[in-house]
Amino acid sequence: MRIEYVRIAPERTNAPLVVFLHEGLGSVAMWKDFPQQLCDAGGYRGLVFSRPAYGRSTPRDEDEHWDVDFMHRQACEVLPAFFNAIHLQEKPWLFGHSDGGSIALLYAAQFPHAVAGIVVVAPHIFVEDVTVANIEEARQAYLSTDLPQRLGKYHDSADSAFWGWNRIWLHPPFRRWNIEAELGAIRCPVLAMQGVDDEYGTLEQIQGIARQVPATQLVELPDCGHSPHRDQPEKAIVSAVTFIDLHRSSTP
Repeated sequence: MRIEYVRIAPERTNAPLVVFLHEGLGSVAMWKDFPQQLCDAGGYRGLVFSRPAYGRSTPRDEDEHWDVDFMHRQACEVLPAFFNAIHLQEKPWLFGHSDGGSIALLYAAQFPHAVAGIVVVAPHIFVEDVTVANIEEARQAYLSTDLPQRLGKYHDSADSAFWGWNRIWLHPPFRRWNIEAELGAIRCPVLAMQGVDDEYGTLEQIQGIARQVPATQLVELPDCGHSPHRDQPEKAIVSAVTFIDLHRSSTP
């Protein structure tokens, strides 16, 4: 298995490490310069990687269909294996967007003492009708527009990235996917951020996190869709840096 990853400012040896977990169609390149901007603003180190099937990491086999537990497997199997392969021996901060946010939550719940804190941006904790409707629209766009060519700039195989994500989200049994009950195991600080105009989910997603993890800090961004790091990058960076700096001194 080949995993694409880049490090940001490794020379800041005493600084917190922030690991960036991308969205369902994301990759190292699709973050563009946001991880660098956030790490520079906070004086952090960064680690950005593409999950299997994305970016320049090993593509998904054509006959491989993900099951309802695909995000659990990313959090409980793939992420620990990646950390082990790069010999990570510290407690990182996780910054996860969309599916990456869900994976960050699941990792923090499964390994409550292995993470310093998490920032989740437009995460999913259950499946909403609006999410499915927009993912169906994405399917139609992939079949009828130049979306495959545009995604091809960021992935070795656009089909691998798109169909792995799209098929499972539109798989009828996935409508019952729900991780709310698992969030109570989280013991680290949590910042949950979402755009008020998110086209892939309602604010109930982050409000549901706060009900399960009472110490969660919520940030609701007006005039912002599903990608705060693109729609409101300055506010996203200030919120994340303020949160990490508030809690880093108290994190053993």
